[in-house]
Amino acid sequence: MKVLIKNVNIVNEGKVFESDILIDNDLISKIAVGISEDADQIIDGSGKYLLPGVIDDQVHFREPGLTHKGDIESESRAAIAGGITSFIDQPNTVPNAVTQELLADKYEIASQKAYANYGFMMGGTNDNLEEVLKTNPRNVPGIKLFLGSSTGNMLVDNPETLENIFSNTKMLIAVHCEDEATIKANTQKYMDEYGDDIPVKFHHLIRSEEACYKSSSKAIELAKKTGARLHVFHLSTAKEMELFRNDIPLKDKKITAEVCVHHLTFTNEDYETRGGLIKWNPAVKTQKDKDALWEALLDDRIDVIATDHAPHTAEEKNNVYTKCPSGAPLVQHSLVVMLENYKNGKISLEKIVEKMAHNPAILFKVEKRGFVREGYKADLVLVDLNQDWTVSKENLLYKCGWSPLEGMNFHSKVTHTFVNGHLVYENGKIAEEKFGERLLFEPRD
Repeated sequence: MKVLIKNVNIVNEGKVFESDILIDNDLISKIAVGISEDADQIIDGSGKYLLPGVIDDQVHFREPGLTHKGDIESESRAAIAGGITSFIDQPNTVPNAVTQELLADKYEIASQKAYANYGFMMGGTNDNLEEVLKTNPRNVPGIKLFLGSSTGNMLVDNPETLENIFSNTKMLIAVHCEDEATIKANTQKYMDEYGDDIPVKFHHLIRSEEACYKSSSKAIELAKKTGARLHVFHLSTAKEMELFRNDIPLKDKKITAEVCVHHLTFTNEDYETRGGLIKWNPAVKTQKDKDALWEALLDDRIDVIATDHAPHTAEEKNNVYTKCPSGAPLVQHSLVVMLENYKNGKISLEKIVEKMAHNPAILFKVEKRGFVREGYKADLVLVDLNQDWTVSKENLLYKCGWSPLEGMNFHSKVTHTFVNGHLVYENGKIAEEKFGERLLFEPRD
């Protein structure tokens, strides 16, 4: 099957240029002006922009065990509609993916159900070092450690265990950093005053700057001591930005940083109108924090933009504070949120592509994806930067049926998504067949 996209603006590796692009089966075979080869399908890309498919390095698609909230099929459908062609799912499912057998089970499910390409993190616990060390770095993206408890409660809090994991694996270690003792003490303080019904506006004071900084600075200290390859997920505070550097290329960094779309979008002021729907761990914090995250993103102390897509049912989210789970669905909208920031002059198209496609590919050493290059997998997204629309219940694809962005207007739209050369999404229609493949990773030095 050959697809030819004509006269499109390609955004890739720091440049925007008009070209044609030929897809042959699952690969990009030619990028040039005036391609005249025969093709099974020709798409006129005039006025549109072609980006490498987004690689989301942190999602919770809830399968197995929590499929009333979402599943691999439903959430990967939403992902391709949002221009995400590859995702890395986290281990806090039920059961937790903390043995090689349980990890293999998730891969087997995805091989049947994933619309997008997939990778699954191996989960670390206080007592599964032997299992962690059996993980194959060729086809598993990394080891995930929760250094603060969150959904699924996979807390790793034994210092000896942590040092053992950091010292003994060459694989990338991704961490959720919040200090458990600080959070517990803060929660108790507010429960003493309000009981279970703590106003959600205090969430950022419970899961505080101190809780985040204490944990992330410790993880970084340990990584420096052991030489481990550390990636810190969903940073949320201004203070943590001092922990990261931008004076060496990403490929040479041993310690890297991620920010999520919601921490670039909301602040604690939004709790008043959106309540528990924007309750995340780590919490959305102040305007000062948001501004600092933007600054660090643009000056390359932060390397990657992700979603931490984490659906819960509307009923679960409407509970009182202590029973309201943290997390929200975002994969259908993360790219358009960032394109809106482009429209508002906050970030360039080239920088969006760098942080959402190129850098996750470099950081995880994803094989032959994340760039618009001849010989690479044809994971591609066409966007129209001049289409106005509003997020509403009617156009959501999440199984949970709600979004923290409902009512927000956007001025760009994903029109086409290709996964491994197949047109899987076109102007609101999703192909019935699934073409997602298991992600492969190049060896680390």
